[in-house]
Amino acid sequence: MAKAVRFHQAGGPEVLQLEDVDVGLPGPGEVRIRHAAVGCNFADTYFRSGYYPVQPPCGLGVEAAGTIEAIGEGVFGFSVGDRVSYNGSPLGAYSTERVMPAAPLFKLPDAVSFEDAAASTMRGLSATYWLMKTDPRLKAGDSILLHAAAGGVGLLAIQIAKMLGLRVIGTVSSAEKAALASSYGCDDIIFYRREDVAARVKELTGGIGVQTVFDSVGKDTYEGSLKSLRRRGMLVGCGTASGPFPPIDAFQTMLQGSVYFTRPAFADYYADPVERAELAEFWFSNLATGKIKVEIGQRYDLADAVQAHQDMEAGRTIGSSIFVI
Repeated sequence: MAKAVRFHQAGGPEVLQLEDVDVGLPGPGEVRIRHAAVGCNFADTYFRSGYYPVQPPCGLGVEAAGTIEAIGEGVFGFSVGDRVSYNGSPLGAYSTERVMPAAPLFKLPDAVSFEDAAASTMRGLSATYWLMKTDPRLKAGDSILLHAAAGGVGLLAIQIAKMLGLRVIGTVSSAEKAALASSYGCDDIIFYRREDVAARVKELTGGIGVQTVFDSVGKDTYEGSLKSLRRRGMLVGCGTASGPFPPIDAFQTMLQGSVYFTRPAFADYYADPVERAELAEFWFSNLATGKIKVEIGQRYDLADAVQAHQDMEAGRTIGSSIFVI
């Protein structure tokens, strides 16, 4: 029997329960994986709360790293004993072991630890496609605004942005988070709780604004993000930590300088095999060589899933959070 965190109805963190589950054997196109570490992401709270609709009872989590223990019929390119990580459905990563489709798997370089992989496969691959694909006009020398710069995704995005030659203006909530973001290469810091973000961005850019805003907060920052853009800039809606983005007012985007808005999905940028391989190679090779560092701020046991979700929703986390198996 394996252990898995599951919930039987949508709700707050308290609905999460650690249960015994029967894993079974992999079917066609599937593998059985023994996890070594599991990613704990803010997006997991959307499934638990019902914001992303699922049918309980069910497991939780979409990201983990471990070792393949068994392979089903029709699985090619992987072998028993391979070190792998993944990001993708179905839910169920919050577990010691599971059976899942082989399609979302990435082979891990030997130099990448299971903990770093679990802390960064979703976050790192997301930051990679945000910065390399969502705004075709973004180029070396441009300025970007990055919300939640000291978060798990934010710290990885800063490092990728600097590799691409971008100037990073980051928003944070505390001096501690400001110091951390700066240590990872953030060029300018805005304390969003006490400063007017858009006004500071314009001040820092000589009144022009930034080419691209990467906004993982959503409802509370949307208006300021739009006002921070330069003419024909791009607002990339990366997440909704404060609630969903409001309906897009086309007239407002015109008045703001003919700006663009996109709400990208991971699956759409990793669907094409060639593009998937390109983005994965960029991410994992830089992680393996140490050019990109992963900040793991919190480590939990699976039995502490309730506390992990409470910490995330209260904004008490820094960097990435993982469950260590």
